[in-house]
Amino acid sequence: MARADLIATPKIRARKDGAAVALDDLDRRLLNLMQGSFPLERQPYAAVAAAAQCSEREVLSRVSRLLDERIIRQVTPIYDTRALGYSSMLVAAKVDPEHPWAAAKIVNSHPGVSHNYLRNHEFNMWFTIAVERDSKLGLDGTLDVLAALTGAESIRQLPTLKLFKIRMDLEMEGGTAALSSPGEQTAPAPLEAIDYDERDVAVIRATQGDLPVVSEPYVEAAAALGMSVDALLEHMAGMRERGLLRRVAAILYHRRAGFSANGMGVWNVPAERIETVGPRMASYRGISHCYQRPTYADWPYSVFTMAHGRSKEECDAVLDAIADDTQIEERATLYSSTEFKKVRLLYFTDAFREWEASHA
Repeated sequence: MARADLIATPKIRARKDGAAVALDDLDRRLLNLMQGSFPLERQPYAAVAAAAQCSEREVLSRVSRLLDERIIRQVTPIYDTRALGYSSMLVAAKVDPEHPWAAAKIVNSHPGVSHNYLRNHEFNMWFTIAVERDSKLGLDGTLDVLAALTGAESIRQLPTLKLFKIRMDLEMEGGTAALSSPGEQTAPAPLEAIDYDERDVAVIRATQGDLPVVSEPYVEAAAALGMSVDALLEHMAGMRERGLLRRVAAILYHRRAGFSANGMGVWNVPAERIETVGPRMASYRGISHCYQRPTYADWPYSVFTMAHGRSKEECDAVLDAIADDTQIEERATLYSSTEFKKVRLLYFTDAFREWEASHA
């Protein structure tokens, strides 16, 4: 049975620019393509235009508008944190429920915190954090500092034991049925660091962040590196094959794109079934992230799935479909009521060392 004490209708916090924006069919088609089929090519917008059956000029104009209207957060290369040797994990913290923003401001100041949410649980602050591989504090030391600064009553570490999925594609054209249907299953992703060199680091520094919305978006980065565009794209393709680069894609503002709810469905999966159930859960289009994480005496949930929907009911529909499919009955759903922080992590910057110098 689901744990009723952990499931509650979230109190949605009103936020500036948070309301969904009306989109037409071509907007939705482009958003799907930009999330999942943005190619690593000299003229990627021309390739998107061909798939959408419109002109490159139309794609560039619409993507610029969708950025201005805060539907698209950014178009960017997505590099792999673990492959680059960063230590990272999900953290659940008990902070003062009357003044969570005070604690959130402190947690958000760490440059390795990419996501931070208030959720409906006694562990009310949930954030992801990463530290560089040469961090003097390391993850444990960093969390000790954050616990002291925030006055957190308790901090629970929830590292990834197996990674079944990490890919945030909002289904813009399909409805609840599309979100609630299983797709292709894949093997768990590797968690080990991969060897890289100074040229890889230089490419990451030159290309991370917002790509310009122009016909040839890699020209500026290639010039800064002293490379031709073709040589840069060849190098990035090699980084993708090695696992350093996951993909290049548009990242959306969920609420502005119409996805106003996200629910972290956590499941008590018998240990002997995790290997088969995890990939099955991950295959659902409405699930963006799926991990195996450690359990505790008061926390029996071993598999975490992040569901996204246009409403709480749509998130529930995705999770209910997974329950029916897998016959896993014990789950809890933690809904976010406030998004404290959501950014794309930047690598090989001075910010990590500056934070440690100020707080260690």
